[in-house]
Amino acid sequence: MGRSRAFPVRGARLADAVAAYLATIPVANTRRGYAIALNQLVTDFGADTDVALLEAERVGGWSTLVWGGRSAQTVNVRLAALRGACEYWRAQQWLVGDPLSWLKSRSTPPDHFRALTRDEVDRILGSDTSLRERVLWRMLYETAARADELLMLDIGDLDMPNRCATVTRKGGARDIVAWQTGTARLLPRLLAGRRQGPVFLTDRKAKPDVAAPDIDPDTGRARLSYRRALELFEHHTTDFGRGPFTLHQLRHSRLTHAAEDGASTPMLMRMSGHASVRSLGEYARPSAGALIRWQTGTDPAARKRTQWR
Repeated sequence: MGRSRAFPVRGARLADAVAAYLATIPVANTRRGYAIALNQLVTDFGADTDVALLEAERVGGWSTLVWGGRSAQTVNVRLAALRGACEYWRAQQWLVGDPLSWLKSRSTPPDHFRALTRDEVDRILGSDTSLRERVLWRMLYETAARADELLMLDIGDLDMPNRCATVTRKGGARDIVAWQTGTARLLPRLLAGRRQGPVFLTDRKAKPDVAAPDIDPDTGRARLSYRRALELFEHHTTDFGRGPFTLHQLRHSRLTHAAEDGASTPMLMRMSGHASVRSLGEYARPSAGALIRWQTGTDPAARKRTQWR
């Protein structure tokens, strides 16, 4: 008896192959972002197209037509989605060759203003908003975790006495994040005695199609989604001088500020969950103000003037 196959011998339908690849991505926000490029591929090439028939010339022309006028960051994110899918399809033996050989990543200029200033962070964390948002924003900053990682927390993941929690990192690894006094003071008020279910909940009861693990059994409310959390944060920071800001900027800012305060590279990597120093580099960039303060504090001439006084 021959072995059964999930797809016909000729290869795999593009729609099925895309769905199979997206199902392997554990982080919801990454999955949503990659789906933009891959679903567009299905729409424009056809759901029944055989993955094995994707050609570099046609895919390259399509990508240029669809995203050629977009920012370098957008183009690179779309290309990352396509590359990840192609690698997966080759591993399944649905695809031979590289239909992306005509496409190259674009260089992006460094953005030295991405991190928030300490005053901006203090203003955000000290603002008058709901308890849920205050806990989430402060925990995001204090832990330097990704928003998805914290939004997926269940109460059972928390270690309240040690001010830490077990999260699922990008890629599926389990890791520890730790917070400070600000979060430790607010978190018990948010939980209000609950002992199970998601940490961060919506304001309303869950819809019938929401999975049971994403529902609080005591209140019937659902887990707060990344999209809603981001929407609330952007709305709240719209009137800030450089706003609106993103949730990711709280993580970026914490790593930048920790680097300015002298945190070692291993400690920054532990906080961020990065596996390589190269990935960490874009986050741990001290601000211009920190550079000026460091230069002043380490100026040999300034030390000599101090000694002679």
